[in-house]
Amino acid sequence: MGSTSAHKNEGLGRRDVIKRSAALGLISVPTMGFLSACASGDSSSDKKVEKGKATKANPLGVNETAPLEVVIFDGGFGQQYAIDAEKKYNAAFPKAPKVKHVATQKIQSQLQPRFNGGTPPDLIDNSGAEQMDMGVLVGKKQLLDLTPLMDAPSIDDPSKKVRDTLRPGVLEMGQFDGDPVWIMYYAYTVYGVWYSQTALEKLDAQYPETWDDMLALCAKAKKQGIAGWTYAGKYPYYLPFSLYPFIAKIGGREVLDKIDNLEPNAWKDPAVKAAFEAYYELYKKGYILKGTPGLTHIQSQTEWTKGKALFLPNGSWVENEAAPTTPKDFKMMVAPPSGLDASDKLPFGTIWASGGEPFIVPANAKNPEGGMEQLRIMLSEESSKNFTKQVKSLSAFNGGTDGLTLSTAMQSGVDVLKKAGDNVVNPRLQDWYVKLQKEQIGVAGIGEMMAGRATPAEAIKKIQAFADAAAKDQSIKHYKHQ
Repeated sequence: MGSTSAHKNEGLGRRDVIKRSAALGLISVPTMGFLSACASGDSSSDKKVEKGKATKANPLGVNETAPLEVVIFDGGFGQQYAIDAEKKYNAAFPKAPKVKHVATQKIQSQLQPRFNGGTPPDLIDNSGAEQMDMGVLVGKKQLLDLTPLMDAPSIDDPSKKVRDTLRPGVLEMGQFDGDPVWIMYYAYTVYGVWYSQTALEKLDAQYPETWDDMLALCAKAKKQGIAGWTYAGKYPYYLPFSLYPFIAKIGGREVLDKIDNLEPNAWKDPAVKAAFEAYYELYKKGYILKGTPGLTHIQSQTEWTKGKALFLPNGSWVENEAAPTTPKDFKMMVAPPSGLDASDKLPFGTIWASGGEPFIVPANAKNPEGGMEQLRIMLSEESSKNFTKQVKSLSAFNGGTDGLTLSTAMQSGVDVLKKAGDNVVNPRLQDWYVKLQKEQIGVAGIGEMMAGRATPAEAIKKIQAFADAAAKDQSIKHYKHQ
């Protein structure tokens, strides 16, 4: 989703895992078995470069003459931010060859053979439609524990550890079971309901805080020939970006925790039923843009920026990804899901925000210290600001916006985070169980319901069966909230 977690029209998928999540293209999501094969390479520790001497200037002990290879997902965030940070790596280690930079949208298919052969690159932006399954990689012990990076001094203030410079929840997202940190989520993504403030002003409307108000606004828009909602119909695992925090708002965050933990009957919770029925009402009343089930995320975003629909469930990468078609006066904004009614357990403002754009260092990387050092450079204030300026997204670095003029989209993201306070949820299905989240819950469950091919009750029954099967599947590693 993860990436999480942003991206350019790749013809494959957004950064797509969602997050990372996302998908451009027409490539099917890899199965768990295929990903397991990807993660089954032999050890090649004998091919690692000799570690350098750790010093104040080189705390991770990078070999100053060793080559470094970085693979970046070339999606909504592009690749220039990484290239700029790589230049800083070469400036810090002038005796090393120029960083080998590879940009691709086909992470899975290009890197699977290299994992199998024990020759993976040193740093990977594991995102996009072909994102490798992080749960499988962690379970197969194919990733390097990034704790040394987390405990290293930060670039800007050596008295602070890198872990102390991160936004809330980022470190925990990289942990799957206990203290080791397997993933560094570089972007900080705000998920929610995206809209044009200009479009609402033309309807003399405000963003609806209750579901009754949402339906009333959709009815008003329909009379003007405007759909209430659209979404990535071919990749309906985008819908949870607003649906999951809606469920949490109705029933409390513990409902999402039970779902993540694959607990029996978790999907049969009344909050899930209420949320599904509310979304299904959008379909029944004709408030979904006609043809939406056949749209990619790029196509749905384009219809939205053209003013054909008011609302779009998405993540904060959408500003950069949709930039080519967004009118200058669009005033892009994000909002938390509307509430259901006064019985909701959490207040309006409850939102999903978390790390996105997952970076990993393979356990068999030749230059793992170099991979971690590249991440340390990226987590400096200068690199963070560069990222934010280029791609219009916050980074995992807790700061990096001072002195920057923020767009309406970014400013609204900052504002909703402030309003949410502690009411920020972070569902983990998209990290822990990619196949379950994308193919089964997203496409076969929610997607079928929103296309009118299944009722909420049928979708819930099907999804619960998928979750139960995953819970019983001993071929995959299972995770639980600690």
